[in-house]
Amino acid sequence: MSKEDVMPLRSDWSEALCPIRRSLDVLGDPWVLLVVRDVLHGRGRFDELRASLGISDPVLSRRLRAMVDAGLLTHVDYTSGGRTRQGYAATQAAADLLPVLQRLAVWAEKHTPTPAGGAHMAMIHRTCGNETTQGEVCSACGEALAPEHMTWSKPWKGAHDNLVPAGTLVP
Repeated sequence: MSKEDVMPLRSDWSEALCPIRRSLDVLGDPWVLLVVRDVLHGRGRFDELRASLGISDPVLSRRLRAMVDAGLLTHVDYTSGGRTRQGYAATQAAADLLPVLQRLAVWAEKHTPTPAGGAHMAMIHRTCGNETTQGEVCSACGEALAPEHMTWSKPWKGAHDNLVPAGTLVP
């Protein structure tokens, strides 16, 4: 196989005319959406992200740096053990991915088998108290969905995780 026949592992699509290619230039790494998911759940500290994702320190550091550079995350100072540290909070660009994340969850529940021990993840619109099956507007009341109005019920974790607004790092 010649060098020309080898597909590159990563392409630069930042200047592509196709908006899907440009979005994949930022979001094409699976870790990106998982980090956004966790940060929207208020887990913006490095140690929290590493533990939640099961990702190595060097990989997480590179991803976080790239996500800050891409405008998905911003640094937020917090105090721990008497020291000021830096965590990460979602920008509006990351918060705007909420409909994408929710539609991915709906798609996965419809088109992929649920592993043993798994269960339906309910996305609850806290404003009306009903489950929504949509990404952008509540399927029950029609109101636009924002992270700060959402709870994801994860029975396999025994958790009801409230999402947080852009710019928020949970203390």
